[in-house]
Amino acid sequence: MPKLRHIALTVPDLEATAQFYEKTFGMTRSTESEIAILMTDGVMSLALLKFQTDQQAGDERGKDFHGLHHMGFVDDDLDGMTQKIEANGGSYHMRLPDSDEGATEVKFRDPNGVVFDIVEKGYATRAWGLDVDKH
Repeated sequence: MPKLRHIALTVPDLEATAQFYEKTFGMTRSTESEIAILMTDGVMSLALLKFQTDQQAGDERGKDFHGLHHMGFVDDDLDGMTQKIEANGGSYHMRLPDSDEGATEVKFRDPNGVVFDIVEKGYATRAWGLDVDKH
């Protein structure tokens, strides 16, 4: 069964936002890059994103959009989930390029246009440092 594992926010200031979630909710940083700080409470993850280009942002909202960017689910049956998503009114949006460690994220839109992604457990564990079997 697919599990909700992360929420991604685009923000104007990565560091200030990360400090807010650390101080307010006790979240810890699991990974940092030039465009992202990934935080966790040990079960769920919060991806803070600051895209540098509109292309990097991946859709019509562009790099200057701030707010809920997408949510992410974990499921090891990408083909089966793709069929289920499309059968229920969702649509394919894009696929992030695969890394040296394998597949990354496939993004879809729900019937209302909300973006979400599906990743496999191995990627979620490597990228987010979580035990995806909790809950």
